[in-house]
Amino acid sequence: MRKNILTLLLAVSLSLSLTACGNSDAADSTTLSVAASSTPHAEILEQVKPILAEQGIDLQIHVYDDYVVPNTAVEEGEEVANYFQHLPYLESFNAEHDTHLVSVGGIHIEPMGIYAGKTSSLEDLPDGSVIAIPNDPTNEGRALLLLEAQGLITLAEDAGLEATPNDIVDDPKGLTFLTLDAAMLPKSIEEVDLSVINSNYALQAGLDPTSDALAIEDADSPYVNIVAVKEGSEEDPAVLALVEALQSDTIRTFIETTYGGAVVPAF
Repeated sequence: MRKNILTLLLAVSLSLSLTACGNSDAADSTTLSVAASSTPHAEILEQVKPILAEQGIDLQIHVYDDYVVPNTAVEEGEEVANYFQHLPYLESFNAEHDTHLVSVGGIHIEPMGIYAGKTSSLEDLPDGSVIAIPNDPTNEGRALLLLEAQGLITLAEDAGLEATPNDIVDDPKGLTFLTLDAAMLPKSIEEVDLSVINSNYALQAGLDPTSDALAIEDADSPYVNIVAVKEGSEEDPAVLALVEALQSDTIRTFIETTYGGAVVPAF
């Protein structure tokens, strides 16, 4: 009887010891939730997961299909960071929504491109053509600057990165601009003459920016996609580890081999 009791006590003690060890391991791990666009951001983050796992960081990737909720989610503490936008958009969003988001590192550039719809080339663009462009301030201006670079329009000298069609001072073809949510541009491409599309949405639609675009931004574009956090979280160890991993040679190689110039490392 006494022997059975001792055996039972030893078993209970061992069980408690193993449970304690398990809880200690769980306590040592860190969960890092990041909001991202599906392509290429979430795809790139998937490559980072094993790198962070080696450091005890469990990267949770949450995919969003718009340009607003990923920022409000970080502002409200639902996500620690996001990776989907460029710096001019972040600065514009903060000003418009009174949010307090900051960049903690630049990762890549997605060159914006002009794609054929009803018209197959820039040279054949007829007078009065309809061109679809993004409706958010920074990407709208970005699209107009790209069209200006092709000689289709001329913008006022002081128009800047947030130019609108009202800043056009010369429009020899009498173009009409249709502003749409960026995600809708590939879906409406057959309804307009040309469409100016962000590379992430072009890739999602099966378009190859390097071969399908009629014109594309230069690699020195100022629109670097960043990791953003709420102000005050810039020194979070998990966030710093995320940025370091995203700016590693491993991720550089993945971007270059996977996207073939449609996504360009910016580090």
